[in-house]
Amino acid sequence: MAMVGLFWIDEDSVYVGAEPAGATSGVRLSEDGVEAPGIGRGRFWTWDEVVRIETHHVAVRSGVRRLASMAFDAACVMVTGDGELPPAFSVEVATAEETVRVDVLTAVTGGIYLPSEYDLSTALLQRLADGGAEIGDLLAWGREHAAQGTPPREEREALLRKWAGA
Repeated sequence: MAMVGLFWIDEDSVYVGAEPAGATSGVRLSEDGVEAPGIGRGRFWTWDEVVRIETHHVAVRSGVRRLASMAFDAACVMVTGDGELPPAFSVEVATAEETVRVDVLTAVTGGIYLPSEYDLSTALLQRLADGGAEIGDLLAWGREHAAQGTPPREEREALLRKWAGA
């Protein structure tokens, strides 16, 4: 698997945030549409139904502030011995009939995203929702490259720019 912006990409799936495990909720993007496993019996919307996908409460910091936050969190864990689940954020999926908010776990180390990757990721989510981008591009990249792990920051940003048409 590989992290590219807000996306967890493997050979056959794209998630916003971390892939859900057990009873945790998540948001999966596929060729057919948007799925929210873990919400009751699960929810699904086709791409034709989706009008908007937004994120809320995502931790975004500059590179220096991100490193400082991660160091502080690591020190707190060492002192207290208490580890926590990764931070969560919300993904809002809107159709003409409803808006559903799903909590997802972040999968990026430290739970904090760089502003550039966050901005490009949200632009891509909107382009996916309005039909201006294809999830198949992310899936194809995942089949070819996800097993190699998360690419360097410059490559992640280049991929997001390409997928978002930015």
